[in-house]
Amino acid sequence: MINEIQLELQDTEWPLEYTDNDRRIARAIVYDDTGYFYFVRVERNDDFGRATLIETSGGGVEADEDLNSAIKRELKEELGADVEIVCKIGVVSDYYNLIHRHNVNNYFLCKVKSFGDKHMTKDEIESFHLSTLKLTYEEAVAEYGKRRDTRLGRLIANRELPILNKAKEIINLET
Repeated sequence: MINEIQLELQDTEWPLEYTDNDRRIARAIVYDDTGYFYFVRVERNDDFGRATLIETSGGGVEADEDLNSAIKRELKEELGADVEIVCKIGVVSDYYNLIHRHNVNNYFLCKVKSFGDKHMTKDEIESFHLSTLKLTYEEAVAEYGKRRDTRLGRLIANRELPILNKAKEIINLET
């Protein structure tokens, strides 16, 4: 049994006016037998500005879904991955003041069983240009560091690097 991470992060990049949107999210650190990790590259140009980012795969939990179903669906959609859920890593509560949103990110560690077709939404394809990144742990840490050059990149790295570090710790205990 692992000690789950519980983080509460504030948005220090944009001023807080109000929060009117709570979003429940399922996200995953995804890895394979060879030690590679899978992320999504996001290329966006929106209210947050122009940026290319690295992010864990995942998304909003639908009203009729439990967290396990949501993460399996999201990983199939964005990575084309069929996975085994190893464990829950923890919860990161964070804020995006620019869009008045509070996120409750439920993070899981998932091991790839197989890859197939992706089933991305129109927005994921046309607005965010999602693509898959296959990286070693060290490459992923470096990529998050490199993407800190934007305000949104800093918020994402602050949220995800502690989770990635915990995932690596869990994987090391398994082997």
